[in-house]
Amino acid sequence: MHDPHAILPITAPEAIEARSLAIIDAEVPEPRPFDGPRWDIVRRLIHTTADFELLDLVRFSPGAVEAGLAALAAGATIVTDTEMARCAMPPRRLTPLGCTVRCLLNDPDVAATATASGGTRAAAAVDAALATLAGPLVFAIGNAPTALLRLLKRLNEGAPAPALVIGMPVGFVNAAESKALLMTHGDVPWITVSGRKGGSALAGATVNALAILLLERQERKMPPAAGGIIPPGPPERGRPREWARAGG
Repeated sequence: MHDPHAILPITAPEAIEARSLAIIDAEVPEPRPFDGPRWDIVRRLIHTTADFELLDLVRFSPGAVEAGLAALAAGATIVTDTEMARCAMPPRRLTPLGCTVRCLLNDPDVAATATASGGTRAAAAVDAALATLAGPLVFAIGNAPTALLRLLKRLNEGAPAPALVIGMPVGFVNAAESKALLMTHGDVPWITVSGRKGGSALAGATVNALAILLLERQERKMPPAAGGIIPPGPPERGRPREWARAGG
């Protein structure tokens, strides 16, 4: 009889990842709350956190996945709010796509602006990114609600919309509220985790999942759909839960 607590004889990183994803697939059998590329992303988020509650929290705006894939295919610059998120996006996946990752949080001008205004460096970094970075932008915000709130304010004021907003700030002050505002924004594609949960690891994992999907498509010579801003529509979320997780 198999001992569920026995140590598995797996040491290779690729084998560990494959086994982890297989366990997630087994614990969330068909019909799953998400399908297709959305499931590929959500299971990567579960893999990062071991948190199956994300099945009820992850939200996608209509067309967000394809918008993100199109942006990465065009060599997007991914703007993060923390160095932790930047480090969570390995060059081995993004460099072949021509993408770069920027975190302006520790830029001296950003720090000076934040000090002068009395605001946070995360918010000032958003202004700096919008002012200085060209090409398609993907904002991956996993820590600071002030960064997401500043981005939404700038969009409402007419700033050019990024190709995708991955809005997953974590915490107790304005984290859930900032993400709720993001989900009402019809002029930019977004992926978010509703409520208080989130984090730099989740934001980075979302970018990684998109990069993996795109690299796999390129290997199969299946280009992503045309990018651009997706018309407003109801947010996509999982179907009513029809699965039963082992022990849950």
